[in-house]
Amino acid sequence: MKHMNYFLGSAFLLFMTGTSYGCNLNAHTKEKTTLVTQSTAEKPSEQYVKIALLLDTSNSMDGLINQAKAQLWDIVNEFTHAKCGTGKRPSLQIALYEYGNDNLSSREGYIRQVLGFSNDLDEISEKLFSLTTNGGEEYCGQVILTSLKQLDWGKNADDLKMIFIAGNEPFTQGKLDYKDATTNAKEKDVIVNTIFCGNYEQGISTMWKSGATLTGGEYMAIDHNRQVVHINTPYDDVIIKLNSKLNGTYISYGSIGRQKKELQYAQDANAAELEEVVAVKRAVSKSSRLYKNSTWDLVDAAEDDESLIAELPQKDLPEELQGKTESEIKAYVKQKKMEREEIQKQIQELNAKREVYIAENQKEETGELENAMLSAIKAQASKKNYTWDK
Repeated sequence: MKHMNYFLGSAFLLFMTGTSYGCNLNAHTKEKTTLVTQSTAEKPSEQYVKIALLLDTSNSMDGLINQAKAQLWDIVNEFTHAKCGTGKRPSLQIALYEYGNDNLSSREGYIRQVLGFSNDLDEISEKLFSLTTNGGEEYCGQVILTSLKQLDWGKNADDLKMIFIAGNEPFTQGKLDYKDATTNAKEKDVIVNTIFCGNYEQGISTMWKSGATLTGGEYMAIDHNRQVVHINTPYDDVIIKLNSKLNGTYISYGSIGRQKKELQYAQDANAAELEEVVAVKRAVSKSSRLYKNSTWDLVDAAEDDESLIAELPQKDLPEELQGKTESEIKAYVKQKKMEREEIQKQIQELNAKREVYIAENQKEETGELENAMLSAIKAQASKKNYTWDK
């Protein structure tokens, strides 16, 4: 990855382990013939799509990383509409690794887990923005095997488990044979997709295609120097203003509440610093089901379990709720929830108009990496009976 100027396009998304209500229709049909206990019926297991992004952060990869930051929200927004074969919505978990950076430990193979599987979109954004580049050795086989060993991929055969590894040096570098790593991936039902930043034929000759096909994955080559042109629409300014109102509906609580709310604002600022359109896409993500913050927001937490309100000590409440009775707090939370749902509805309606405008005005402005990833994800998800609303 020493000779590149541009790379990755997105991150995007997804989910973990379940047992009885999978996306696989055959498994679901089988499930119907067995006795379902009351507890299982009340709490159907969650379905997951899990994606690990393995990004080269060696020299001249800054442009690639910037593209990943910008296109994260495109991927998230696409998965908002995903459905299992049973009609259930899957959950999204993303993990992030960097490799090929001289700042990393040579003893660890110049590899670092930046983030384990997470559904915290603010945290995923923060970690992407924390990446910096420096020259190094890129050991593709080793970073794949490391992610397979360190991450909790789960054992549910209906979960969609994918690795996307991007780079531009030979796939064969390092002492570990990439074929051993892909064999391990296949055993864990993890699909390895490879993205070579450069000439398509060069990627084949340096074994990037082989690394993908051994697990049934997709090989992609992208022009990493290509600038992604985002289309501005008449709806962007209104969506950005609504995003500010949306932030006002979050009620931080607990020891990490204030810190997480500050992180929310910080990632809004990071998106806006890249480009206004990226801030719009992030706002759309925040209006979706995939943006959930039960660990620090009282509205989301109460939706999961309203009894939390009664259990919270006063010191864990935000200043505006200090000294309030339980019924007053519940009324306040209910009001904020109603405000949030109305704002999210407005953003979704405006985004529908925005997408029509873009479809009418775009030529080939979408990012190559974004297109490649979405194409691979949909093809592999269809084999496990995933569908999309749109």
